[in-house]
Amino acid sequence: MAEMQTAESGGKKKGGKVRGKKMSTRVDLTPMVDLGFLLITFFMLTTTLAKPQIMPVVMPEKDVDKEDLVETKESQVLTLLLGGGDKVYYYEGITDAKLDSTDYSAEGLRKVILSKKDKVNAQFGEKEIDDPKNPGGKKNISKMNVIIKPTKDAVYKNLVDAFDEMKICNVALYVLLDISKQEEDFIKNPAAGLKFSVDDQVEAQQTK
Repeated sequence: MAEMQTAESGGKKKGGKVRGKKMSTRVDLTPMVDLGFLLITFFMLTTTLAKPQIMPVVMPEKDVDKEDLVETKESQVLTLLLGGGDKVYYYEGITDAKLDSTDYSAEGLRKVILSKKDKVNAQFGEKEIDDPKNPGGKKNISKMNVIIKPTKDAVYKNLVDAFDEMKICNVALYVLLDISKQEEDFIKNPAAGLKFSVDDQVEAQQTK
């Protein structure tokens, strides 16, 4: 609130001239403190806090009958080995596999996934399944299967980035598995080839 203060000096001076009284203004900012706290309280109560973003991961059952397993062709499989330093190693199939590497950029891992997806769709077509978001409806998905295997040098962010790319590229069939000793040797010496078979993969997962 503003107050008007009157100066003590004033009156007649020598020579008969009259001088007006000086006025000074002082602004009381005490009510502004209350207003500030009211505004802070208002914004705290009305602001929507950032919601944590989560990605649902469906875990497979421990006991799976062999009759329920669906055979997948090697040419439909892309394996990602998540290495250190934001590096991704990948190879297709198992027989005569060739190891290559890329990063997590749009021109890196995403381009690799989309390229493989286009090749699988062109060769095998798409698969029709029930749409869980639309009861009674159907949707088409790619028959491409992606196997994600983190190495000991990978960090948690690398795994999250790999899952994000599955979502962005609309990959419906992907799985997270442990890396095998043969694949670790393959990273160290790609020229030696991948000494790994489907039976080795199944046996490695059953012993975990």
